[in-house]
Amino acid sequence: MVLLKGFETPRLYRGGYVSIGNFDGVHVGHRKITERLRSLADGDGVPSVVLTFEPHPLKLLRPEHVPPSLTTLEQKAELLERAGATCVIAYPTDRELLQLTPEEFFDAIVVAELRAKGIVEGPNFCFGKDRKGDIGALQDLCRRRGVVLDIVEPVGGERMISSSTIRSLIDEGRMAEAVEFLGHPYRLRGEVVGGARRGQTIGFPTANLARIETLVPGNGVYKGIAGIGHQTFAAAINVGPNPTFGENNRKVEVHLIDFTGDLYGSWLDVDLMQRIRDTRRFETREELMGQIARDVDAVRALLPVQPREQT
Repeated sequence: MVLLKGFETPRLYRGGYVSIGNFDGVHVGHRKITERLRSLADGDGVPSVVLTFEPHPLKLLRPEHVPPSLTTLEQKAELLERAGATCVIAYPTDRELLQLTPEEFFDAIVVAELRAKGIVEGPNFCFGKDRKGDIGALQDLCRRRGVVLDIVEPVGGERMISSSTIRSLIDEGRMAEAVEFLGHPYRLRGEVVGGARRGQTIGFPTANLARIETLVPGNGVYKGIAGIGHQTFAAAINVGPNPTFGENNRKVEVHLIDFTGDLYGSWLDVDLMQRIRDTRRFETREELMGQIARDVDAVRALLPVQPREQT
């Protein structure tokens, strides 16, 4: 994976085809753009480059309106590479960049720095100060500067797929729909920290995740896959409070099926695929244990995954 933190190593990105945007989540619409980008670049034997911005421009302009991220920068770069990008540039957003008019941005970034042969974008692309540059302005600038422009139609028709739509689905716990729009499982990455250790006492130890940088889904129990080093395990994931024991704080607890060992202090990647049920209060400890056992059986049935080496 080639991830550049700014304009460094020009030989990796100059003279190629470029797509510019936030690409949060790298959903199926983003993948369609990136696959087209790679096809054009391969045809001319040049790099396929994605230019994104870190941090999100809103963090400088209106920090209270910054949407929660669907991917970390590293996850985004990895997904973009899988979709066809040979180089991902995370440009360090600053106020000087945000003050550039559409024409100034195009000339300084696309022409002077990237020396782009062509650009691939969706029809709703906006750029420049206050996002005043639309696809019409981009068409005009590309024509005048001799840059090839390829506009990729959005995926989903009237129900156009967007990162904001996917955020809403995840926030509501509608994980199966979100995963369909993403085209891949939704990943949470967190550090395993100490908890109340109640799971161990009832036969279902859990890893409690902290320092999660991306959007935590709505409360509920989910099925997924957890990755540890070179192994993967089917996992039952509980998001939310623990009302049975009178705990109201939201937590992310992961039970790795058939895993034995100590995970404290390690970082865990958990790919969520589907919501199984609501979080609710149980009258007795035995009732809770019975429900967790059924949850684990459901995960086994839905995800017949055995620990295996990752490719």
